[in-house]
Amino acid sequence: MYEQTYDTDWESLDRDGAMSRAFAIGVAASFGHDYSEEYERIVAEMDSSYNRSIVELAFEEGKNKAKKKRHESDNGDEDDVWSELVEGETVTVERDEVPTGGQNRLPAALDKAKILDRPDADSRDRVSKPDFLDK
Repeated sequence: MYEQTYDTDWESLDRDGAMSRAFAIGVAASFGHDYSEEYERIVAEMDSSYNRSIVELAFEEGKNKAKKKRHESDNGDEDDVWSELVEGETVTVERDEVPTGGQNRLPAALDKAKILDRPDADSRDRVSKPDFLDK
């Protein structure tokens, strides 16, 4: 299943590609297929714990959606579920048409945490005199 859709001899992955692959591995795992080595390789490729957790969530989401789809469908055929969830219609959105606010915005919990960002290398705010001392 997975090898027919995705190439397994990749060198590096971005977060979106890793999420897509982890979701597909989750769908395959719900049918009893074991791609644990590929999954561990994908998780290890992520550069931060935030990205690793997003990939792990995508894997769990794939498993859950596949189980739900199997129970909802009449025959529960794994090829049908795989094609609907993984190989489904690809939608491309132009960069300027990406929703940025309102209901179409991603939840704030999925935003990157600012606490993980390192301060600028030239930042001297920590050693400068506080503003309230200037009069």
